[in-house]
Amino acid sequence: MAVVLGMGWGIQMSATHTYTLAPAHAHLNLVGWVTMALFAFYYHTVPSAAEGILPKLHLGAAFFGVTTMVPGIVMALRHQGETFAKVGSILTLISMLIFLAVVLKSRARA
Repeated sequence: MAVVLGMGWGIQMSATHTYTLAPAHAHLNLVGWVTMALFAFYYHTVPSAAEGILPKLHLGAAFFGVTTMVPGIVMALRHQGETFAKVGSILTLISMLIFLAVVLKSRARA
């Protein structure tokens, strides 16, 4: 979903020659698509890593992180406040720390 939204947004910016929201577009593509794809690749490659509560917490934090951060960046760029960008960034960092714990835990089992 993020890649379709990101590509459509990029085309819209290019067609209108308005690149003000390019940082939000970049975060949507990198965090919402690339990072999520890497997470999925890892969980697919190491199925045992997807067991337990940590992967579920990871998914929740990652999803809510990107869906809060990207609109928050838009708001920050429009001078409408930075709170959502900050909250989304913290959730995204938490998701990455949880993912690190998942990887370390799965490596310890191997």
